[in-house]
Amino acid sequence: MRRRATLTKRLTRFVIMLGLSVVAIACGQSGSQVQFLSIATGGTGGVYYPYGGALARVLTAKLPNTQVTAEVTGASVDNLKLMQQGRADLAFTLADTLHEAAAGTGPFAASGPVDARTVAVLYTNYTHLVTRQGSGISRVADLKGRVVSTGAPGSGTELIADRLLQAAGIDLRQGITRHALGASESAGALKDGKVDAFFWSGGLPTSAIQDLAASAGLTIALVPQDDLLPALQAKYGGELYRAGSLPGGTYRGTVDPVSVIGVSNVLVASSRLSPELVEAITAALFDAKADLTAAHPEARHLERATGPDTAPVAFHEGALRYYQARGWR
Repeated sequence: MRRRATLTKRLTRFVIMLGLSVVAIACGQSGSQVQFLSIATGGTGGVYYPYGGALARVLTAKLPNTQVTAEVTGASVDNLKLMQQGRADLAFTLADTLHEAAAGTGPFAASGPVDARTVAVLYTNYTHLVTRQGSGISRVADLKGRVVSTGAPGSGTELIADRLLQAAGIDLRQGITRHALGASESAGALKDGKVDAFFWSGGLPTSAIQDLAASAGLTIALVPQDDLLPALQAKYGGELYRAGSLPGGTYRGTVDPVSVIGVSNVLVASSRLSPELVEAITAALFDAKADLTAAHPEARHLERATGPDTAPVAFHEGALRYYQARGWR
């Protein structure tokens, strides 16, 4: 009996020590528990996902006791709803979508305002309207009666596509036959003849469109939208939309520049994150510009000089600390 009691005590002591060891490993050398952060990005065929994946790796390496994961999502609208639900800590989004989210309007009318804060303005998205050469589509108004992909549900592409169609006088329910596809799926549908054209809002170049343009027996055409810019600015404000240009040669078969609509991309953080954490995230973001650019060339546009008037919502206190410490007022 005495031997059994001794063995029981030893076993109990071993279990306790094992438990303490597990806790110590989980807490790390600094004594603080590992925190898990989620970055809401976009589909695999766009810019957000490779950019966000690289950022997740950087933050995991730079922030003590932190594991960061990049999540595949429907992009801007979906990302901000995930943040609203507490399922995303950081998110990529378009400025026009962020404006709607902050106001609790448009796609956010039912769920209410999203309490997101700006970390950095990253780069410009260019609105692509892609069709086959010879399709007879040379402006947005020509889409009436056609089969069109307007972007994945819950994406910033869907938002700008709907606004452009409305500006062109096309009824969103009856004016087109709508498909709601992401970049890769839209490109495949155009290649297979299942859609006449598709919208995409993204950085340059977008890999899904590069692959489409390289397809044998197919030449793409990019449709200008600059004729609709005044209507967009009059309705939604001049700070959200601006003139952009797709340089000739961006995609195989395209020679001349195409005038399109430009809109800023913004990295946002949940207001629930502490100023200390967001300041560290902001520092890691800018310090890793070279690594991020290696993941996607749009990261080369990351600049500290971005002012507060270029973002549709206020900067997070932690991001402000970072900028102000470097002379930004």
